[in-house]
Amino acid sequence: MAPSGPDSSADLVWASPQRKARFELWLGQLDPSLALLAPSLRLASADASYRRYFRIDAAAGGSFIIMDAPPDRENSEPFVRIGRLMAAAGLRVPQVHSWNAEDGFLLLEDLGPSTMLEALQRDNPQANRPLYQDAVNQLVALQRASQPGVLPAYDQVLLLRELELFTDWYLGHHLGVGLDAAQRAVLDESFALIIQHNLASASVYVHRDYMPRNFVLPPESRAQDVVRLGVLDFQDAVYGPISYDIASLMRDAFVSWDEEFVLDMTVRYWQKARSAGLPVDADFGSFYRAVEWIGLQRHLKVAGIFARLTLRDGKPKYLADTPRFIAYIRATAARYRELKPLLRLLDQVEGTQGLEAYSFGRT
Repeated sequence: MAPSGPDSSADLVWASPQRKARFELWLGQLDPSLALLAPSLRLASADASYRRYFRIDAAAGGSFIIMDAPPDRENSEPFVRIGRLMAAAGLRVPQVHSWNAEDGFLLLEDLGPSTMLEALQRDNPQANRPLYQDAVNQLVALQRASQPGVLPAYDQVLLLRELELFTDWYLGHHLGVGLDAAQRAVLDESFALIIQHNLASASVYVHRDYMPRNFVLPPESRAQDVVRLGVLDFQDAVYGPISYDIASLMRDAFVSWDEEFVLDMTVRYWQKARSAGLPVDADFGSFYRAVEWIGLQRHLKVAGIFARLTLRDGKPKYLADTPRFIAYIRATAARYRELKPLLRLLDQVEGTQGLEAYSFGRT
């Protein structure tokens, strides 16, 4: 969930008259003491899934968020369950005021209309350090609460399934590339290496989409000059590599930083994680390599997801950020000898020159 500015349109489109009627019935049965103002209902955001979010005002002031998660498309139970887990760990997540499990409607605390992504000063990385530091602090708190057997395992099967999104959707559907036997062998060997490196890391709770677009900057943070980010979009959390979420945070889907700032904040996370007794590598160089390898897996996956969102789901805005992922992929592949075949394969399918520079740069 990524809140955005209010939509002034009063006409909210529903999949069917029946679902609209179920929603209006649920809305009318909510606690009267909330004093919700039904005419103020407007679209807040829609994300990459089938979920939608509305904002609704209260007579006493303030507002709430309503999640519309059609049960035939989205299971809202993990959002409620994992939200409680995150809150218990000390993260600031939206409180659930009401949940209609049968129809997939939730009334949530409104943490604010602005995301961390919107607040970033892209030309001055160091000015964003307080925001990233709070994200790091909450990440360490989440990881300290980790226990095996609570969340699904981020195992070999899931890692490979995600990597194949790159093959199927980015290469196959987006680029229209059919791999020959030799190219498929290169991809298979590269995927096996990536999975082997990633499974070598210790496991903790993994948010799985820990990036500025999924953090809310509550209004009081601006008023009091105190950063306390709200955390969203946690329903797909798993138990997996400890390097994953810091890679998501610093190698973001929607904004790129130079290597100096990426290293700075990754070191700060690593130091805080070590002080908290978390199972990160004792040597930062080793940990940073783990971050790069898990980041490579994530970027291959996301390139595939963004192609699928465009070609299958009719959401073309996501594919516009794909060059950022390809730059990440190429930069990492260029740094490791065993990944050079993957880099050459990218050259073949895209007809581009290899990237040998160390810095990610801006795309």
